[in-house]
Amino acid sequence: MCGRYASSRRPEDLIEEFEIDQPRIAAPLEADYNVAPTKEVYAVLQRPPRSQDDGGEPAPPERQLRVLRWGLVPSWAKDPSIGNRMINARSETVAEKPAFRRAFASRRCLLPADGYYEWYPTSQTTAAGRPRKQPFFIRPADGGVLAMAGLYEIWRDPTRGDDDPERFRWTCTVITTEAEDGLGRIHDRMPMMVERERWAQWLDPATAPGAADLAALLSPAAPGRLEAYPVAPLVSNVRNNGPELVRPLPLDDLPEGVADELADDLAGRPA
Repeated sequence: MCGRYASSRRPEDLIEEFEIDQPRIAAPLEADYNVAPTKEVYAVLQRPPRSQDDGGEPAPPERQLRVLRWGLVPSWAKDPSIGNRMINARSETVAEKPAFRRAFASRRCLLPADGYYEWYPTSQTTAAGRPRKQPFFIRPADGGVLAMAGLYEIWRDPTRGDDDPERFRWTCTVITTEAEDGLGRIHDRMPMMVERERWAQWLDPATAPGAADLAALLSPAAPGRLEAYPVAPLVSNVRNNGPELVRPLPLDDLPEGVADELADDLAGRPA
């Protein structure tokens, strides 16, 4: 799964990077190095432009930068708390699952990230006897933006009036896939990526109604495209936030026994 990621880029940088037509942001988000479910996040999506009264040809969809809440709430949901369990959609079943299939057909988005976190299960134990998990930060090796494939939904709150600006809740989920071999040693799942040359097709609501065609736009990260390194366990507490969370942790600073295990296992050798 993908349960934490980092997003520190400014909206003006994302507007340039993703060639945004209309930034729909009331206020910019603070840099967040510990993005967790239910938090607000940036999303890139395409929407029909606001209706025009000139009677001319309809304008093409606008590419927008919006702020959404992480945890998808289907439009048919009775209780919005369902979103707490909808932070990820598996690529293998996203076209069939009732919670995701309508969004997959026409409400696709990109979720920009610096990188994401996963926890490697070591054979070591803590002082309390629990399994010790070592957090890793995984990011593009070239330092570029990670465009995670996502879906979004718009949920109408029945308790709010038609004149209430908060009556619609915009939410999103991250699509995940099997991790490539190198990263699979850390965790068996990873966010699905969309390559730059496929952004336009992925975002276009009219693209490929067939699930097979849509799936072809998604791509697991090629071996070597991402790099992973251990980071301090500070990220495990969502209250911690700051650039120190993504700072590489030297092997010498890892708990006794963990450094040797990581060095051996991540190199593909028996621990």
